[in-house]
Amino acid sequence: MSVIDIERQDLTSDVARTLIGALNAELSARYPEPGATHFNLDPGEVAPGAGIFLVVRRLDRPIGCGAMRWLREPSVVRELGPRVGELKRMYVAPDARGQGIGLALLTRLEDEARALGLTRLVLETGTRQTEALALYRNAGFTSIPPYGEYGASTGTSVCLSKEL
Repeated sequence: MSVIDIERQDLTSDVARTLIGALNAELSARYPEPGATHFNLDPGEVAPGAGIFLVVRRLDRPIGCGAMRWLREPSVVRELGPRVGELKRMYVAPDARGQGIGLALLTRLEDEARALGLTRLVLETGTRQTEALALYRNAGFTSIPPYGEYGASTGTSVCLSKEL
């Protein structure tokens, strides 16, 4: 793998919109069922002190992204605990996959969660994203029951958790 840079990026930037657009297109193709995909992420949720949105670049080309947000909704806190973060919008461009970029991004997001004082990370991914499931499981994530909005898509969602 050639050298990559992983840097904070504004969620409303053109780079972020382009990467998230590519992710959304891929998810919509894999999951055409109504309600099978969830795109909720607000810029305030990844602002300093609340979370982070990262972009991965190789040779200045954006090739991936990922976010981590501190879950603070009262119903979710009651369900999962008070110092829990959620991974969102993980994506690596198809031509850059299988090169350790997803793991590098995941490791950086875990470090950012620890820096916020979070003690656990959760995420939702799809049943048809076998590569993502392998990445998360190899990184120590284990299955948990669907939480929050993912209870509505149990046929296509897999929820995972990792203690930090």
